[in-house]
Amino acid sequence: MTVWVLADTAAGHANQALGVAEALGQAFEVKPVLYTHFAGLPNLMRGASRIGVATETRRQLQPPWPRLVIAAGRRTAPLARWIKRRSAGQTKIVQIMHPGPGALQFDLIALPLHDAHADAPNQIRITGAPHRLTQEKLEAAARDWQPLLAHLPRPYLALLVGGATHKRSFDDATAARLGDEVEALRQRSGGSLLVSGSRRTPHHAWAALTARLSPPNALFDGHGTDNPYLGYLALADAIVVTGDSVSMACEACFSGAPVHIFAPPGFVGAKHARLHKDLYEKAYACPLGEQPHSRPQKPLNAASDIAAEINRRFFF
Repeated sequence: MTVWVLADTAAGHANQALGVAEALGQAFEVKPVLYTHFAGLPNLMRGASRIGVATETRRQLQPPWPRLVIAAGRRTAPLARWIKRRSAGQTKIVQIMHPGPGALQFDLIALPLHDAHADAPNQIRITGAPHRLTQEKLEAAARDWQPLLAHLPRPYLALLVGGATHKRSFDDATAARLGDEVEALRQRSGGSLLVSGSRRTPHHAWAALTARLSPPNALFDGHGTDNPYLGYLALADAIVVTGDSVSMACEACFSGAPVHIFAPPGFVGAKHARLHKDLYEKAYACPLGEQPHSRPQKPLNAASDIAAEINRRFFF
C-alpha cells in the first residue's frame, strides 16, 4: 500500500498526520508542502487544486498516485482533493481537522470533539489531537534521562509550560500564579520538580515562574539542544501542563501519569476549554488544584484510533 503524508509547514499539523501514518504500521512517503502567498485564499476559492502550492512541491506530486493520502490543517485540504481527482477517485484521502468547503469529498475526516462542527457520515470524532508518542519512545527516553536525574529525590512532578498564543498573552502574574500552585502541589507530595518551558514561553514569564519554585528541581527553559521533554514525560509520577497547548495536553495524557491542567479563567479560549472539559469527563486529566478521582482505561492516543478506523473502512 502506498501512503503519502502531506506535511504542512506548521509543525503541529505535520506531526498529527505523521502520527497517524506511523500508527498505521505501513511504509509511507512524506511530501513536504511549501506554499505561495495564494495559500492564504479561502479554500472555497482554492477548490480541488494546487493553487497556493509552491513549484518545489508540485514537482514531487506525480503519478503513480498513492492508495492513501493523510493530511492535517486547512491549507493541505485543496491539495489532497486535487490528488484524489487526478487519481480518478482511486486515492483515499484522510484529513485531520475539518477541511472546510468540499468536506464531503474526503473519505474520512478525523474531527476533534472540541471543534464545533456538525457530524457527517465520513467523519469520526476523536478526543484531543493525534501525536507521535509511543510506549517505545517513552521507554527509550526514560533509559536516557533516568541516570541524569537520579540525584533528584522522587516522586517527580513534571511541569510542562507553553506560553503566549496569537490571541492571549502569558504575563508575569499568570506565570507567578502557576509557580505558586505548582510549588504548593509539590510541597504536598514531596520530591522534585522537572520543569520544561517552550520556545513560546516569554523570558520574563519564565523568570516570574521559576522565582516561585524551590529546589530540588531540574529546569529547562525551552531553548538549547538537549531537550528533556520526553524524559520528563517518561519519568514523571504526576504532570502539570499549561492549557494553551493541545498537543502538550494530549501527550501528557498518553504518559499514564496523573495530569493536572493549568487553565485559570481567561487563560484559554472556548475551543481549548471544550478540550479540557472532554479530558476531565473522561478522567484523562483534572484541573490544577483538584485531585484526580479515577484513571482512564488506556492512554490517550487519537493517532491509533484514527489508524484503526482507516484500516476498518478501507483496507480490512
